[in-house]
Amino acid sequence: MSAVERVRAAYRRIDEVDRPEVWIALRPEAEALAAAAEVDARVRAGEDLPLAGTTLAVKDNVDVAGLPTTAGCPSYGVAPATRTAPAVQRLVDAGAVVLGKTNLDQFATGLVGTRSPYGAVRHATLPERVSGGSSSGSAVAVALGVADVAIGTDTAGSGRVPAAFHGIVGIKTTLGLVPTAGVVPACRSYDVVTTFTRDLGLGALATRLMVGPDAADPTGRVWPADVRLGLRPDPVVAVPRPADLTPLSAGWRAAFAEAVDAVRRTGARVVEVDVSPMLEAARLLYDGAIVAERYAAVGEFLERAHAAGDPGVDPVVARIVLGGREVLAAAYVHDREALDRARADALATLAGSDLLLLPTTTEHPTIAAVQADPVGINRRLGTYTNFVNLLDLAAVAVPAGEADGGPFGVTVLARAFDDQLALDLAARVLDAQADSGPGVSVAVGSPGRAGDGLVVDTGVEVAVFGAHLRGQPLNGQLHELGARFVRGVATSDAYRLAALDTVPPKPGLVRAGPGEGASIAGEAWLVSFAGLGRLLATLPAPMLLGPVELDDGTWVVGFGCALDAASAGQDITEHVSWPAYLASRTPVGSAAPTP
Repeated sequence: MSAVERVRAAYRRIDEVDRPEVWIALRPEAEALAAAAEVDARVRAGEDLPLAGTTLAVKDNVDVAGLPTTAGCPSYGVAPATRTAPAVQRLVDAGAVVLGKTNLDQFATGLVGTRSPYGAVRHATLPERVSGGSSSGSAVAVALGVADVAIGTDTAGSGRVPAAFHGIVGIKTTLGLVPTAGVVPACRSYDVVTTFTRDLGLGALATRLMVGPDAADPTGRVWPADVRLGLRPDPVVAVPRPADLTPLSAGWRAAFAEAVDAVRRTGARVVEVDVSPMLEAARLLYDGAIVAERYAAVGEFLERAHAAGDPGVDPVVARIVLGGREVLAAAYVHDREALDRARADALATLAGSDLLLLPTTTEHPTIAAVQADPVGINRRLGTYTNFVNLLDLAAVAVPAGEADGGPFGVTVLARAFDDQLALDLAARVLDAQADSGPGVSVAVGSPGRAGDGLVVDTGVEVAVFGAHLRGQPLNGQLHELGARFVRGVATSDAYRLAALDTVPPKPGLVRAGPGEGASIAGEAWLVSFAGLGRLLATLPAPMLLGPVELDDGTWVVGFGCALDAASAGQDITEHVSWPAYLASRTPVGSAAPTP
């Protein structure tokens, strides 16, 4: 579908659903169509635009040039932004077309989607229930099929709770990976720009495009040299003890148990851990001195607006933000120290586990219930989300069936920079649910390219031809490095293969010259730069790592061996792969090759 066709379909959908509370500023259709026409022209000119043909909605605390940024408060957004936030601009540069700015809990303070003078954002399909906040409009725009990608922000769960309520995907990276320049802060140290999509692959692609430092964001971080790029086949996944699940209703506890079963079906080993210290640390976000960051962000504006009787100021939001005015600097330092200890305790709890699986939230309340108890219910909704950014964890929220008459969702949590591992497990869980038969709600496809599921854009492709292949005895070394299988490969016809006298048995690849060998089959794995260094540092003789020519004319780093060792070994080039040679040595009816 062309970008123009997709934009036309989006505006037709906007008319069909008639949900004006979703939007604070909707671009005129003619303007969006003009932007889409430019995208189509760029594609025709040969540009590679990975998001061409996708529509984009942006939470209205994130700048889009030419549109005011209200943060859910009309008097705050009095002038159009002059620059688009870098995170959004990167998606536009990749071919996405912005439809407009979406409604939110004012100043991104809330998890309900009702704290806005622009109206409470109703759930996409259950209009008597809340949509979830603060990224309410963005989530609903995706759930209704208007936007393919929507930008949210997440400080306490705003990029995850709305995803759970709508059966869509919410991706929240490690702090600092996506620049927050051009974003109205909620709690500056813990804000993250997030994505909502109906498809995990598209969400990963959009997130990958947003990641990267920007000169305007001094808090930016980059992927470390030893970043883990793939989840091993049999990860250890931590889950809460039954005692930590008491906030859930019976229906939600049953749905979570089913999600844990889905995790087991992926081949993971599940272990129970005590997450109560993490849940306790969450209280520091609102009940401790950290709330001073909310006052530092917009407190002075709210003081003036509140004193002037501004009708656009939400009283609940004002009470929360202005509550940070009198916080002592010493109290703030003490709470930051408490968070440092809590982060260390969290890592100790997760020692021996690759990931942590939690229910995303506790319940799905009605709008009426929230209006009757705006603070208490909001607090409960953040039970499993409020601590995540405080403890520097990454998160991927995905649908996990239904409970109590609506969608149910879980979140995969990972240590800082282990974002890819969380995405990989989320993908496996979605696949396991899909395989379980009808009645299970899973993410559906979106226009645009689904992507390869990678959120990390760094690493080195390494070609392996023997004992490091999948199913071979040294393959586990690659998984220990966090390496990721990419594809099957074959060398040019310049290589020969020899069986070496090593333990465990392995082949040696040597270059003989064009036409002097055969095209040897192997695999390409993506390895971090530090992982490649570890491979090289621990490589036993006579093995080597060096450039290898593939059959498509490209060169990659690959395993080889010293020429004298290959000459002393048995030439097995005629088999064109190590597994084929091993199979030729396996007697009929035997399960393993003969020594």
